[in-house]
Amino acid sequence: MPLLALTGGIASGKSTIARRFADHGAVVVDADAIVRHVQLPGSPVLTALAAEFGDDILREDGSLDRAALAGRTFGDAAAVERMNAIVHPAVRAESARRFAEAFTADPEAVVVYDVPLLAEARAADPWDLIVVAHAPAEIRRRRLVDLRGFTEPDAAARIAAQVTDDERLALADVVVDTAVPLADTLSQVDRLWQELPRRIAEKNAGRR
Repeated sequence: MPLLALTGGIASGKSTIARRFADHGAVVVDADAIVRHVQLPGSPVLTALAAEFGDDILREDGSLDRAALAGRTFGDAAAVERMNAIVHPAVRAESARRFAEAFTADPEAVVVYDVPLLAEARAADPWDLIVVAHAPAEIRRRRLVDLRGFTEPDAAARIAAQVTDDERLALADVVVDTAVPLADTLSQVDRLWQELPRRIAEKNAGRR
């Protein structure tokens, strides 16, 4: 029942790797999707966020205005900490439920947790393997500007708000290079899929 964590900085190509794992038959659990789920209208998390940051982070229909919340928290470490204290426990509980559901449905499943904030929130969890999608910050900045329409200052700020590449790479059991052509990145994932049993066994042997 291997449980992999897949992480990477913004615009690192992490989602491309997750899709390739899914093509091979992995069950991909998306942390961002879980965040949206636990913040649905009427949820305890959304109620707590509104109490902490004000009702004006809610739209008229009662849903979360993510831009408004970001405006209250981005660049403010104390505000981010308060927000995370509300959101992260619910995400952890829901992700655990989804992992268990996947393994109950198929005890031989490979479950991949697609999680951008692994280094910030869940680095110490007992993952069978940690996979890091890596492209240098400058390449990621250009992707944000050229492909997602960010301004140069906004792209730089988004990258700076995350942990450094060195901090993320220090967690990696496997690094997938996403600065290369797409076909080369996908080939790395294909090779890793074939090598998973050996890679996991080697990591487990190193823990003894």
